[in-house]
Amino acid sequence: MSKATKQFQTEVKQLLDLVIHSLYSNREIFLRELISNASDAIDKARFEAQSNESLLEGNSDWKIKLIPNKDAGTLTIRDNGIGMSMAEVEENIGTIAKSGTKSFVQAMKDAAAAEQPELIGQFGVGFYASFMVADKVTLTTRRAGDASHATLWESSGDGSYTIEDATKAERGTEIVLHLKEEFKEYLDEWKIRSIVKKYSDFIQYPVCMDITRTETPKGVDGEEIEGAGTIEKTEEQTLNSMKAIWARSKSDVTEDEYKEFYKHVSHDFEDPFRTIHFAAEGTSEFKALLYLPAKKPFDLFMAERKRGVQLYVKRVFITEKCDALLPDYLRFVRGVVDSSDLPLNVSREILQEDVQIKRIQKSLVNKILSTLADLKEKEYDQYLTFWKEFGPVVKEGLHFDYANKEKLQELILFQSTRTAEGEYVSLKEYVERMPEAQKEIYYITGEDKASLEQSPLLEAFNAKGFEVLFMTDPVDEWVVQSLFEYKEKKLKAVDRGDVDLDSEEEKKEKEKKQEEAKKEFGTLLDLIKNRLESKIKEVRFSNRLTDSACCLVADEYGMNANMERIMKAMNQAVPESKRVLELNPDHPILKVMAEMHKQNPDNSRLLDYSDLLYDQALLTEGSPIKDPLKFTKLVSELMVKAAQQ
Repeated sequence: MSKATKQFQTEVKQLLDLVIHSLYSNREIFLRELISNASDAIDKARFEAQSNESLLEGNSDWKIKLIPNKDAGTLTIRDNGIGMSMAEVEENIGTIAKSGTKSFVQAMKDAAAAEQPELIGQFGVGFYASFMVADKVTLTTRRAGDASHATLWESSGDGSYTIEDATKAERGTEIVLHLKEEFKEYLDEWKIRSIVKKYSDFIQYPVCMDITRTETPKGVDGEEIEGAGTIEKTEEQTLNSMKAIWARSKSDVTEDEYKEFYKHVSHDFEDPFRTIHFAAEGTSEFKALLYLPAKKPFDLFMAERKRGVQLYVKRVFITEKCDALLPDYLRFVRGVVDSSDLPLNVSREILQEDVQIKRIQKSLVNKILSTLADLKEKEYDQYLTFWKEFGPVVKEGLHFDYANKEKLQELILFQSTRTAEGEYVSLKEYVERMPEAQKEIYYITGEDKASLEQSPLLEAFNAKGFEVLFMTDPVDEWVVQSLFEYKEKKLKAVDRGDVDLDSEEEKKEKEKKQEEAKKEFGTLLDLIKNRLESKIKEVRFSNRLTDSACCLVADEYGMNANMERIMKAMNQAVPESKRVLELNPDHPILKVMAEMHKQNPDNSRLLDYSDLLYDQALLTEGSPIKDPLKFTKLVSELMVKAAQQ
């Protein structure tokens, strides 16, 4: 066939503009696309040669060759894969031209609806990424097994292309990119090396390039020969490692190799805590090599932190941190996922919407959670080490990952009123050791175990022998909004609403005592409430207190002190809320105040004592008092008065 010039359809310029300017955010990936295409061509040649060995043409030394030419301003990508006939060139590369913009967009929609967006194979999008950096592309190709026919295709991406017969000694495809002036950096050795290392390091075929070095001749002793001048020495070097250890059997990978690869993908200096290496088959086929770090990174809770694992498709690098592969509460996981199903196409720019990605994510999450569950059951001490580092992050899943809520419930651990320092209890263990009389799972939120242990809110629970969980991570305030119950036992905050700890007989006895207390202290409670009406919602007798005089509690669905502190720390507006002041009718201070009130209802000291009770309640919950100077003055006066008696 003589040289023929063919016009693209009128829409092709719009389509090329889409590919060149909109499809990819990073121009250097043009080389990734061409190396990927070359790898695919070799894959096809190897496959077809299994049934037709003549296609090998006596050469099974597979190779992808990169040839930069600074003098000509060209970059050549050559492979010895399956090659193409002229009809295949027009079909595979020309399809993008024939389809037109409307058909292309419609095909994307149709492919997405069918959950098989194989756009690169259908439209040659990867090949056309060449025009992001080149103002002319020349392709020469010959089909394996057909030594007499080769094809030369050329285009400047300006609305037309030429195609003609050619000659080519070896099978395969050679693409020459005539680089635009502003992209000549892609001819530099260091640039090519860095791109191949970043995107194509684990392609299973060697990606090679000739490297020329200037050397001074050396004698037999290895010393440079003085006055001998210099010589240029050229040797072919392989740029990629081809070490896709995730594609190998676990039995073929050493522990040192796992550790080395972890440090490569995570930039961590320490060894990983756990390695998860598995292959999935079925509706989604992929291989995954995941790592649990030993220590949490410093930016684990920073909003701007980049998260996710590396995504490969058939060993071709797609993205450094694919946050669509794992939910945010597993953002500490590092590693690689290599899919056999995902296409190398436009959908990688909108991975959040890809159905295959969602299937992979589900499988990855199941594997990680099952690994943690197995670790917790068989190596609890090791699991505890992990939990102390990443427990607060894993707990986020209870709020955001409803599908895995039951699995996550079995993984979470808490300190409690019955755990020693450094020890934890699971919800399962908590329920198993609940006294028969206990109806609910009790918890309290706060900053740390030491301060919570001193809370007067625990007094009645301790007296009953009811264990209370300490929730000391800020995320716990959100966790309990989703964790309503466990094993049909409801979770109940000890600092919200009223509490029911007593048997029927005990309730009757307590009700009788409270009726008597109302008669004794009723007018005093009215005085305290009137004094503190701008600060509190209500004053009532407490079912929580056995030793302390007072405490503050929130309504059943109100905001407690810990939540207020967290919101203020986050510079969030805290809505005005009043809590309930609970008093212990058996405490001596109430009896003293009642006697003072009986003798003189207008005694100003009663107002001061009311303020002291409120400030005392604030201090015991860890909240600041509004007037510390007045508080210390009143305490000092009481101390002097006590000393004089």
